[in-house]
Amino acid sequence: LRFNCRLPESPRMKFVRRAHLFLGCFFTPLLLFYILTGWYQTVNPNRLKHPSEAETFLQKFRVVHSDQIYPAGEEFEKPSSPRLFKAFVVVMAVAATITIALGLVLSFRMLRPVWPVWLCLALGILLPMLLLWLGQKR
Repeated sequence: LRFNCRLPESPRMKFVRRAHLFLGCFFTPLLLFYILTGWYQTVNPNRLKHPSEAETFLQKFRVVHSDQIYPAGEEFEKPSSPRLFKAFVVVMAVAATITIALGLVLSFRMLRPVWPVWLCLALGILLPMLLLWLGQKR
């Protein structure tokens, strides 16, 4: 299989590449945090009833993931406010969506033939659906 990469020369494509690069670099640490803590929650079914119960480092990060606060010792008496962090997470989600869209644009613009891009997209949709379907009790 042979791919031809076309280097975009237009100022618009240069802007798309740079926006994709800088948005990706800026939001990658937070995205990785949510990916890893989400993975931890998926494989560790023990749930905390209240953020103040978090004792270990992993449990506290899990609370950040689910409640958008870093639990302190006096969480019952003086609860933390998640407003600022939630707003930042919303901005991250919007920017990550834009970055993903820019990455798709770059994939379709730079690769010839484009069928492998379509195949990866289709498999990325169908495989999770298949695994969920296979996991249902019948």
